[in-house]
Amino acid sequence: MKLIHTPLEMKQWRRTVIQSIGFVPTMGALHAGHEELLKRSRKENEISILSIFVNPTQFNDPKDFEKYPLTWEADLKIAQKNHVDVLFAPNKSLMYPDDYHFKVIENDFSQSLCGRDRPGHFDGVLSIVMKLFQLIEPTKSYFGEKDYQQFQLIKDMTKAFFMNVEVLPVATIREKSGLAMSSRNVRLSEKEKLEIAPIIYKTISECKSAPEAKAQLQTYGFKVDYVEDRNNRRFVAVHLNDVRLIDNVPI
Repeated sequence: MKLIHTPLEMKQWRRTVIQSIGFVPTMGALHAGHEELLKRSRKENEISILSIFVNPTQFNDPKDFEKYPLTWEADLKIAQKNHVDVLFAPNKSLMYPDDYHFKVIENDFSQSLCGRDRPGHFDGVLSIVMKLFQLIEPTKSYFGEKDYQQFQLIKDMTKAFFMNVEVLPVATIREKSGLAMSSRNVRLSEKEKLEIAPIIYKTISECKSAPEAKAQLQTYGFKVDYVEDRNNRRFVAVHLNDVRLIDNVPI
């Protein structure tokens, strides 16, 4: 596995490659959900690239950024296990040499759901993914459906800017309890992870309407940011103590 730390080195390496490239952008703290993305990337492309970069511009809350789990050694093992060819792990100053004076802004879907509660979040997401796509020029890139709003915005961005990359969804990977796998789950206590957080998936799957699901989650003690049905999908975001959890299911 080749390790690249700078955009310049990535651009130089990319000029030597003619094979198809699968790309999985992440912020690290890798888990089985990420592994599923990497498996798809390896299966469907000749070369597989993983990026690890905790992107500061998508955190509207600085405390949330500070608490994001860093698991570099474990991430390396997962990358090697899944036959990643190139791991791109840059730092902030190299990825934002302009100090974030330029950004990508979407003025519709990004203003709702998670975007409504996290101002600037999707500006940061779209901006860093645009930068990564420009550097890596992947054939295909893979995103988990747990972050379905993110996936849809990135897919729409590539169409709007005529980018030559296919953005593909990968189904949400869940714990046996039904809880959607997430890097944030490591911040949950054992009881929260096994008994309380799984209620989210069960509730949005079984309730007949979004208002009913929201009311039920509130009775269980969750602080609910939203439960909304749109485009044949039910979206939810809740807080369990200081951990924000999201999920969605088709309806």
